[in-house]
Amino acid sequence: VQLVESGGGSVQAGGSLRLSCVASGTIGSINAMGWYRQGPGKERELVASISKGGTIYYADSAKGRFTIARDNAWSTLYLQMNSLKSEDTAMYYCAAGYGPWEFLLQAEYDYRGQGTQVTVSS
Repeated sequence: VQLVESGGGSVQAGGSLRLSCVASGTIGSINAMGWYRQGPGKERELVASISKGGTIYYADSAKGRFTIARDNAWSTLYLQMNSLKSEDTAMYYCAAGYGPWEFLLQAEYDYRGQGTQVTVSS
């Protein structure tokens, strides 16, 4: 499985960005996908995830501002980010796993993309 992210960039605080992650390869058995981020001097954080059964998780920092979505074929994962803050500045990674979505909370994924940089200026 290959994951390729896009959609990052520079935006002013209060702005929006939509990240995309295109998945290819043998994706039929993937059970959960998610978005991680790691900012300068910060630990990696699971921002949002979605399971094949439709269970959605958001970190507290993302609730009310970010929306995760996927297409039915699992070929593309999205992260709509609104009301961006300077603290959202980070490299954002897409990840996919065969296990339960809860594994993503422990960063137990099977595949990860190269990331896309998001920079929010205040």
